Amino acid sequence: MGKIIAIANQKGGVGKTTTTINLAASLAKEGKHVLIIDADPQANATSGYGIDPRTMSSSIYECLVDGYPIDGSQVGTCIDGLDLIGSRIDLAGAELELINKPDRERVLANLLAAVEPKYDYILIDCSPSLGLITVNALTAAHSVIIPVQAEYFALEGISKLLNTIRIIKSKLNPGLEIEGFLLTMYDARLRLANQIYEELKGHFGDMVFNTVIPRNIRLSEAPSHGLPAILYDAESRGATSHISLAKEIIAKHRARS
Repeated sequence: MGKIIAIANQKGGVGKTTTTINLAASLAKEGKHVLIIDADPQANATSGYGIDPRTMSSSIYECLVDGYPIDGSQVGTCIDGLDLIGSRIDLAGAELELINKPDRERVLANLLAAVEPKYDYILIDCSPSLGLITVNALTAAHSVIIPVQAEYFALEGISKLLNTIRIIKSKLNPGLEIEGFLLTMYDARLRLANQIYEELKGHFGDMVFNTVIPRNIRLSEAPSHGLPAILYDAESRGATSHISLAKEIIAKHRARS
């Protein structure tokens, strides 16, 4: 069965989509069959792979609201073994349309059940909110990666997210685990960045990934070319750090199985 991982943090600008795009590409390069679910109305994970939302016959919106099957709504990407269920701005209204659905928090989980055996990893790029779509993502997921920006207010809001995860664990998804806290936009020259890493380690111990994602120009440039960093500049620190993260996750899952 595939491993479903949500990438979530209600704080914006922490690198959720960058992590999703590049971790998915790195897992695929490591020989895994991967599906990205773009669950953010901004559709940045979709455009980050050079896919125009207007050209898609269906998106995650139609799957959630109209019951389109996930299998058949995927589009291929520039990476072999990596598919994507795209998003578009319509998704912003999906929360209102889901409110009256029966079992509304489990709509995505029920949809993913059909494709879970086909993929090694399914990554869900969540929007920067804790609304019903994100609740659906966390209810469907086996685990969650929490990107944390290496800046002063880094830990602000994490307690709110952890509380949401606790509620979802107790009421909707008892198997949900924290895959790990991922430090992003890390600059080793800054004392503050190192302090935040130490603070994270002090709070969360082994739940913090050994891999950190550095500030990297090539990593920032790649989405504007519709490419993950590994295709845009495979030697860049942004690309190699995500390969390291993919290997760390694969090794962790192998050790558990």
